[in-house]
Amino acid sequence: MAIGDITLTSAMRANLVSLQSTEQLLGRTQERLATGKRVNSAIDNPTNFFAARAHSQRADLLTGLKDNISEAVQTVKAADNGVSGINRLLEAVRGVLTQARSALNSTTSATELAGLTTQYNELIRQINNTEADASYKGVNFLAGSNITLTVNFNEQSTSNLVMSGFNGSASGLALSGGTQTGAGSITSADLGTTGGLDNIETTINNALATLRSEGGKLAANLAILTTRQQFIVDMVNTLAEGATKLTVADTNEEGANMLLLQTRQQLGTTALSLSAQANAAVLRLF
Repeated sequence: MAIGDITLTSAMRANLVSLQSTEQLLGRTQERLATGKRVNSAIDNPTNFFAARAHSQRADLLTGLKDNISEAVQTVKAADNGVSGINRLLEAVRGVLTQARSALNSTTSATELAGLTTQYNELIRQINNTEADASYKGVNFLAGSNITLTVNFNEQSTSNLVMSGFNGSASGLALSGGTQTGAGSITSADLGTTGGLDNIETTINNALATLRSEGGKLAANLAILTTRQQFIVDMVNTLAEGATKLTVADTNEEGANMLLLQTRQQLGTTALSLSAQANAAVLRLF
């Protein structure tokens, strides 16, 4: 039906337009109350809509980086566990050396030293096993200095931390032995002389110093990772809050608007009815 097919009075048309406007406002207010946002699309407020979307997208990217940092933290913790385990094994080796020194003055030194050598070799072997097992998701910072891991702290990858490993195996720590030998054989490590024991003692001290140094690097990296992880958490919250403030609706205000619009709708309907009644008064002439 064309607009001009039915002629409405100016009062009826004005009331109709007012009702249509009120209906649109009611729909907008209902949407705001349902979503809790005053800006639901670019039509509502292009500037705020796209600014809020940019904040949300950056927050999503940073959340992904936070997950990567969490994995890096676990990798460092796995390496630190390996360092702690190797430290304990080295202290056990020191205990074997202490026993070997006592055995040198014993009448059964050959038999005792053979058993102690077996213990020594087993401890060295377990050091290698501990080094090999200190990995997380295929990354083992105890497997060599060529092992590196880069962790990004921002979405442009311009802020990052590059972590490298070290050789935490027995050979990397300059420890001899590790091969189980037959009874009485001490060819894998010289536990049969005071000079040999002194050399091993020096090597152990150097290995412990290396582990302390590398453990300090792991601790420093862990501190950086946890600090940046918390920074990203705070930044994501800031971005989310900023996006919310740009789009959030005041439910109290929108509730008041709803009551007002419903009242206006009822009044408009009544006014339209009155206009129709005034137009129908012409029938009384007949």
